[in-house]
Amino acid sequence: MAQGNQQALSWSWFQFRFFQAGRSAGSSDLAALWERGTQAVLSLLIITVLFGLAGGVVKTFIGLRLLVTADLEVGLRHLIVNTLTVLAVVEVLKTTMAYFSEGRVRVTFIVDTVLVVMLTEVISLWFSGGDWQRLAMLGGILLTLGLIRVVAVRYRPSPTMTSERADQTTSVYV
Repeated sequence: MAQGNQQALSWSWFQFRFFQAGRSAGSSDLAALWERGTQAVLSLLIITVLFGLAGGVVKTFIGLRLLVTADLEVGLRHLIVNTLTVLAVVEVLKTTMAYFSEGRVRVTFIVDTVLVVMLTEVISLWFSGGDWQRLAMLGGILLTLGLIRVVAVRYRPSPTMTSERADQTTSVYV
C-alpha cells in the first residue's frame, strides 16, 4: 500500500513539474520549438524527395532504350508517363520548399501537384486502353481541380490581409 502511495505521489510530482514547466515556457518558446522541429523534418523530406527525383530521372533515362528496342509508340508512352511522374515529384518539392520558406502551404501548389498526378493517371489510362467510365471520372476530377485552381488564384487573399493575419497569430498556419 505504501508503494502505491509513493507511485501516486511521484506521478503527481511529475505532473506538477511538467505543467509548471509548461506554464513558465512562453508560447513563443513552444512556437520556436515547433518551427525547429518542422524544419528538421522538412529537411529530411526534401532530401528524400531529391533522391526520389534523381531516381526518377535515372529511370526515365534508362527507359529511353525502349525507343530502340520496342515500338516507337511504346517508348514514347513510357517517356511521357515517366516525365509527368517526375514533374509531379517536382511539384511536391515545390510545395515542401514553399512551406519551408513561408511557413504555410499555398492551395495553388497543392492543386497543381494533384493536377499533374491526375493528368499522369489519365494519360496512363488512355495509353493502356482503359474504359471510358474511368476516363470520364478522372476527367471530371481534373475539371473540378481546374476550377478550384482558378478560384484559388482569383480570390487569393491580399498581401495586407495575410500579413495582418500573421501578426494576429503567433503560431504557424497552414
